[in-house]
Amino acid sequence: MPKKNVDLHGSAPDKNKIALLMIDVINDFDFPEADQLLKYAWPMARKLLRLKRRVQKAGIPVIYVNDNFGRWKSDFRRTVEHCSTHGRGSELVKMLRPEENDYFVLKPKHSGFFSTTLETLLRYLETEILILTGIAGNFCVLFTANDAYMRDFTLFVPSDCTVSNTKPENDAALSLMKKFLKADTRPSSKIALSKRKRSKRRRS
Repeated sequence: MPKKNVDLHGSAPDKNKIALLMIDVINDFDFPEADQLLKYAWPMARKLLRLKRRVQKAGIPVIYVNDNFGRWKSDFRRTVEHCSTHGRGSELVKMLRPEENDYFVLKPKHSGFFSTTLETLLRYLETEILILTGIAGNFCVLFTANDAYMRDFTLFVPSDCTVSNTKPENDAALSLMKKFLKADTRPSSKIALSKRKRSKRRRS
């Protein structure tokens, strides 16, 4: 019998029970409420970048879960390039753009789990706890959190690392996730991250 593939052919070596999901932060902000959202997105992005650096030091995998913005002929790298050179949010995208060791999943709808490879990737990473961050708290973060909860993941949704068009909308979404999805919404600086060495890439 052939051996079970345990590492996605070597492409998912970072076994860890925690993963950071950065949802729709690669964004061209090409919609009517963009200026309003950017007002909240800028301070959020700075805190999210600090959280990402802490996560990286702890050996925790970072996964970009991103909309394809209807660009069905585009891959993630082209999406990043487009959003970092076009639109009102280009400088924010440059700040948060993915790095070589980050993972990415393109999604067609609100939830990061709907018609994507996210669940498969998380299974191979042996992830049990998700830190959900990004844009927008009352849509894509909320929908992803709902689907994650139904898959029995433990959830953190740091209140300072997700934004919506308005603060009341974001606060309401956080309250829903805390009450019904048992999400821990403490600020990102209060999340304890224990350092763990990355698993070495297996060689065939």
